[in-house]
Amino acid sequence: MSGDRYDVVVAGGGPAGSIAAFALVRSGHRVLLADAGTGPAKVGECLVSVAALLLEDLGIHDQILGSGHLPSYGTLSSWGGPDLRTVDSLRDPYGHGWHLDRALFDHRLRAAAQAVGAELAEHTAVRAPLRAPEGWHIQLRGPTSVRAVRTTWLVDATGRTAALAIRLGARRLTNDRLLATHLTLGPASGVPDTRPLVEAAPDGWWYSTLVPSRHRMVVFFTDADLPGAQPGTAETFHRRALRTVHVSARAHGHELLADSAPQRAPAYGARLDRLYGEGWIAVGDAAAAFDPLSSQGILTALVTGLNAARALIARMRGDMTALDSYEHRVHAAYAEYRRNHQFIHRQETRWNNHPFWSRRFTDPTPPHAWSRSG
Repeated sequence: MSGDRYDVVVAGGGPAGSIAAFALVRSGHRVLLADAGTGPAKVGECLVSVAALLLEDLGIHDQILGSGHLPSYGTLSSWGGPDLRTVDSLRDPYGHGWHLDRALFDHRLRAAAQAVGAELAEHTAVRAPLRAPEGWHIQLRGPTSVRAVRTTWLVDATGRTAALAIRLGARRLTNDRLLATHLTLGPASGVPDTRPLVEAAPDGWWYSTLVPSRHRMVVFFTDADLPGAQPGTAETFHRRALRTVHVSARAHGHELLADSAPQRAPAYGARLDRLYGEGWIAVGDAAAAFDPLSSQGILTALVTGLNAARALIARMRGDMTALDSYEHRVHAAYAEYRRNHQFIHRQETRWNNHPFWSRRFTDPTPPHAWSRSG
């Protein structure tokens, strides 16, 4: 049975889980990284420039970002008024950001963890955690087999579902019901504007960006209980995008793809009430998920994955305060995000009487618990 024993099993092969596995292996621990690969495909995402420092410090910057992604040299926004404003990356001390090929980005992070010695189990989910005096007994369920393993620590990197943490007694706290409806349009004709664009609307906000394949992603964000959350057909969603003031100018250069359909995904801000327990810790979106308007999602995943790994390393070396410190830092970061989130939404005053904006213009409501049926 010794071959089935690990110091740490990481459930989830996204940025947070991969970076946690990478750091834990480099500190000398035996780690299994299980990537279920069953979540929705993520496209149209940007990585902020400061993330380069973290990847450089780990020695994997070129391996992860050296090719396959588009540089992002600034952003455009129509927020708080009808005019389009520009934030140029020339003013950013860390340089430009990136339009990510998200599948490639995640694959390279997993490969980096594997290269330093993590055991990678692809298309494999962590199931049935059973606590025993010596640690965890769990099942690794792949497409055709089930494998029983043991581990001292579990890392929940399962994303917004926080599947393990909630099963182990944590609660998901949310403040709104933001939902993203997105549609991918065909490749660009000519020389498209590569800068991502944000445009406020009466019942939510639009986002558009070019992806490395030269296709264009168009996204509408609103609350799940509002009429605009109904995606309709690709044709109706495309027509809605073409009725905007600024997103329409980008969408006009891209054809509607045959057999395309709008997809929906949760986009609300949320956190766990506690980020660790006996033998487990949560990272990435499982620990704290930010509204996409913050543009901090992937950076937060990388930072929480790395900080959780360092906290676990310290805990295994006898520091009984390390996990408390990690939890405090994540909760403090989330509280700061909430303050900034409200400040930014209060800059848009044109539709204060509309439900989407009035909900965000008032004082923050106490977070409520999320359940599997919620």
